[in-house]
Amino acid sequence: MQTSTENTAKSKLQQLEGHLRSRIRGQDHVIPRIVSVLQRGELGLTKRERPKGSFLFLGPTGVGKTEITLAFTEFLLDAKHLFRFDMSEYQTQEQLPLLLGERGTVALAYEQSHTGTLLFDEMEKAHPRILDVFLQILDAARITIGNGQTLDLSGFYVVFTSNIGSADLLNLQHSTAATLERHVLTRAQQSLRPEIFARINEKLVFHRLTFDHQLEIAALLLARELEFHRSQGHVLEADPSVLPFLVRHGFHPKLGARPLRDAVEKYVGDAVAIDLLTDGSASGQLVADAAANCLVVR
Repeated sequence: MQTSTENTAKSKLQQLEGHLRSRIRGQDHVIPRIVSVLQRGELGLTKRERPKGSFLFLGPTGVGKTEITLAFTEFLLDAKHLFRFDMSEYQTQEQLPLLLGERGTVALAYEQSHTGTLLFDEMEKAHPRILDVFLQILDAARITIGNGQTLDLSGFYVVFTSNIGSADLLNLQHSTAATLERHVLTRAQQSLRPEIFARINEKLVFHRLTFDHQLEIAALLLARELEFHRSQGHVLEADPSVLPFLVRHGFHPKLGARPLRDAVEKYVGDAVAIDLLTDGSASGQLVADAAANCLVVR
């Protein structure tokens, strides 16, 4: 007989796909495959000597690879259970102890929690010795740190991200999605060690964001920002001119939607601050002022 706790856990897993679709825009094609791995991991259907699940997220910067990792970790556990490692910081022999030493970043993360998600950003930039560590994690859910201690990582999901092949996507932008994905996966397979590539559960290619998807992401971020200001007593309604303005100022051809959050905070915050400093209530309609290149409260 199932307990109420088990029923609650299963109900949460059934809601996972809907939650990710509400948080992530333009990547609907990857979500079911991610959910499949996560559901098996949470139900204990993975082998004990492996991580709960592993992913390789490929595609341009700022299209949702990190955001979806945060979203599923936050939903299943808590945001504090996401441990992120920027592999561009571990490119030389001298930097290895910072990651793998007795008091390195992996050991410190393990001290905080024995479950969660390990996110290795831009894995292709890691020193070759770290690739051996990746193989150890994927093959046995173990990692040996500087003092010889072996850490059990079977309670973690492992996510690798890479921009391999992304630069070529501009030249192939008129190709079908299947052709683009096949090209990027081929490039990744050629660039990464085959024994590592083969052991990753899901290799997924994230697409470039269309303008409509950019608007949807801006709308999500704007709604959160307006909710924050509402909690401060400033009730604002956004004019239709606001979203295109935010996308123009916050979406970058190379960085994708990554700068968008900062742009939303800056332009909405500036509008509220200016209105308050001119004896306004910072409540009303938020409008884009093209001439002044800013948002204003009216």
